[in-house]
Amino acid sequence: MHTKLNTLEDWLHHCEQLHPRGIDMGLDRVREVAQRMALRFDCPVITVAGTNGKGSTCAMLEAVALQSGYRTGVFTSPHLVHFEERCRVHGESVSASDLIAHFAIVESARCQNGPEVSLSYFEFTTLAILSLLSQAALDVAILEVGLGGRLDATNIIDADCAIITSIDIDHTEFLGPDRESIGREKAGIMRTGRPVVVSDPMAPHSVVDHAREIGAELWRFGHDFNFSGDKQQWNWAGRGRRYAGLAYPALRGANQLVNASGVLAAFEALRHRIPVTAQAVRNGLALVELPGRFQIVPGQPTLVLDVAHNPHSVAALTANLDAMGFFPTTHAVFGAMADKDLAPMLAKVGPLIDRWYFTDLPTPRADTAAALLQKWQALPEAAGGRSPVPCSVHASPMQALEAAVLAADPADRIVVFGSFYTVGGVLINGTPRLQAKHLGA
Repeated sequence: MHTKLNTLEDWLHHCEQLHPRGIDMGLDRVREVAQRMALRFDCPVITVAGTNGKGSTCAMLEAVALQSGYRTGVFTSPHLVHFEERCRVHGESVSASDLIAHFAIVESARCQNGPEVSLSYFEFTTLAILSLLSQAALDVAILEVGLGGRLDATNIIDADCAIITSIDIDHTEFLGPDRESIGREKAGIMRTGRPVVVSDPMAPHSVVDHAREIGAELWRFGHDFNFSGDKQQWNWAGRGRRYAGLAYPALRGANQLVNASGVLAAFEALRHRIPVTAQAVRNGLALVELPGRFQIVPGQPTLVLDVAHNPHSVAALTANLDAMGFFPTTHAVFGAMADKDLAPMLAKVGPLIDRWYFTDLPTPRADTAAALLQKWQALPEAAGGRSPVPCSVHASPMQALEAAVLAADPADRIVVFGSFYTVGGVLINGTPRLQAKHLGA
């Protein structure tokens, strides 16, 4: 059986075929296989759940820990271009060859020592990455939780500290229709007697209530930790520690201070196990990198990449774009999943966009470019009080970007957003450096 599965692509294809449903909430199957694998971590584990800000939070945790001299392991999902991005050890993506052995371990456990267990793609790949991380001699493991919390495959691991970032309406078919029900699902990553950092400034009651019900050690933004700042620098204060005169995180956008505050609270909560120095905090936040999170690529025109794909993250993107200053024309390359609540997303960012380039995406879950165009045109705000905005449809994010570059002046900006697939589609050959033809030249 395994002789046919020689490459990572072979294994990923195998994982896609196994289970009848792409997303199947519940931990029984994945826990059974993990027990057969004897999966366990010998280092502190931090899990990060939430609707937005998870990837940024994981990247900042990793950067500060690395600067403190710790060997870090990080699991995040989804990836932008290559599957291997989902697993980093000591700051580097693991190689495909490193992963293959762990896919074989999962397959063996799934099929032996009892009845064969069906796993979804996410469950199988998560177990393979957890297997690799558990054997990587780590000082700290950082696990990004998938779309939920309580029933997410990562929740088979009892975390030493949980972080819950901002919570917004997304994946309602799985998590419930409002912030309270979604918060209840995310709260499932908490553990009795262990710290949980809630960095959402307006946390749903369900999150705070659950922490109290199970006796988790609650660290709450605005109560147990907070930040203040001016244009030059910012300060953080927690229960027993303060940081003053911090440089702004290298990840751009006002929302990143909320994420960074949660990171510092987590390190404060775990200081007896993984102490970090003030210098490591300063250096880590100054050096942190994460592609596709309000990533500004210098060039002519300027390129902005953002995986914003729900109303809350698009609102943050809109505020960040607004703060960038004046550009004669803003071009938007946009592709999105069909299940997204598009009307508030498009209405929010619409007034800033002068030309739309809607794109197909390489997944059956995505809306077609033509359908996105129809939804934009159906919006009452579509004209935004201005003359109608030019729109076009394209077969791929790269083709949409090429069309935008052709139409753009060097002083313009191009924003690529709406999904990991949209941003990943323009990063496929590396980060593009744009060079528009000077008009009139």
